Formats: sequence, C-alpha cells, structure tokens
Amino acid sequence: MLDVPRHVVEYTARLLGAHRRRIGTRKGSRVLGPFRQAVFVLRWFREAACVHCLARDAGISQATGYRYLHEAIGVLAERAPNLHEVLADCRARGMSHVILDGTLISCDRVAGTTENGNDLWYSGKAKHFAGNIQFLAAPDGTPLWVSEVEPGSVHDLRAARLHALPALYPAARDGLPTLADIGYTGAGIGVHTPFRPHPDIPSPLAADTRTHNRLLRGIRALGERAAAELKQRWRALQHITLSPSRIGAIAKAALTLNNAWK
Repeated sequence: MLDVPRHVVEYTARLLGAHRRRIGTRKGSRVLGPFRQAVFVLRWFREAACVHCLARDAGISQATGYRYLHEAIGVLAERAPNLHEVLADCRARGMSHVILDGTLISCDRVAGTTENGNDLWYSGKAKHFAGNIQFLAAPDGTPLWVSEVEPGSVHDLRAARLHALPALYPAARDGLPTLADIGYTGAGIGVHTPFRPHPDIPSPLAADTRTHNRLLRGIRALGERAAAELKQRWRALQHITLSPSRIGAIAKAALTLNNAWK
C-alpha cells in the first residue's frame, strides 16, 4: 500500500510518460512502465527507503533503480514554479506579504573545504552536514517556492542574496513585502525582520519595539509550517543519501508533488 492519493501517482506517471516520448524511448524497452516507475519514485519520497530495497521490490537492479530515481527527480524539478512567476501570482491574488525562511536538509558527510579549511557542507548551527535551502511561503504557511541548494556552511542571508532577494526587492516595491526572521537582518528595504539591540537601538528594547517584534513573529510563524509540511509529507527530505548537489532538485521535486497533492 502506498499512502499517496492516486491522482498524484497518475500525475507523476503522465510526466514520466511525456518525458519518455520526448527522448524517444521505444515502447516496451524498459522494465517498468511510467506508472510503476512513478510508484517506485513516490515510495522513495514518501518512505525515505533505501534505493536497493525499492529496486528489489520492483524487480530491477540497483543501478536501474538509481537511474529511474534521478530521471524522475529531474522531470519533477522542471515543473517546480519559478520565483518570478510565484511573486506575480501572489500579487495577482492580492496577498499582503510572503514569508522567507531557510531550512537545513541533512545529508551524509561530504568532502570539500572552505577557504578557512573547514568542512564546506558542515553547518555549525545544526552541528551536522547539510544543505541550505531557501523557501517562500504564503501568509497561511503554504509552501510556494524553493531555491537551489547551498552548502550548509552558507548563512541564510548569503543564500537569500544569491537566490531570492534580487526578485523580492521589486516585489516589495510593487506592494508585496517579505517577512523574515532575525537571521535576515540587513537584507534590505522591503524585507521586514525583528529589531534587536545594537548601537542605534539600546537594550532593553522599548515597549513599542517589543510589540513590533511580537506581532511580526506571530505573523511570520505560520511560514515555519512550509518547511515542516514538505519534510513530514516527503520524508526523503529529512536526510538525503544521494549526492548533496541534488538536494535543490529533490526539494523542487517535492514541492511539485506537494502542489499536485493539494
């Protein structure tokens, strides 16, 4: 039994079938048809099971299982919404704001060092190896967009500057501001973050500043549901055993599946 709505399996199978026709795959030349490949891939996303176990259940080799999985991840990731399209849709729907946040997706130990000689993919914040993914959520916490992956050592603000902020500034100018947590302090105009003590804002904070922070956190907290929804529904995102360079594509594929689920 696969605890996924049938329409999600059929949607994935249609995408895989269209991909096979596009690349000229001959009918009957593969062990699994599009529907069975979709079930195989959705089991991996949903159960976070080992690929060789899923391949054994499907009656294919481990190498074929990895090939089918990576193929489906690429096909699904291509259907993930573009950031500019998402922001245009949010403005068209009259949303008051969007919520920007980052999440760390755990992965196996990875070679590679920073300029300081530290592990590139090691997150000092989380104390484990991970990839940094930025995401946007609607005011009700619905996940809207996910970014490409950055190594776990990259700070949220730097990752946002690479992938999100260039599009969020024009959106804020057009009336769609962004709410973010304190990790994005200094992001720029249109990105609202809580105030914290510094030379221009003495400690303890004034009552009106504390009220501002509480209101902002209360509204922004709904955005925390977005990453939790993706990670809990698609458990493969809780720990990636594939190449960490694929984390961005896997997160985009999970978002595509999540949109199809809804």
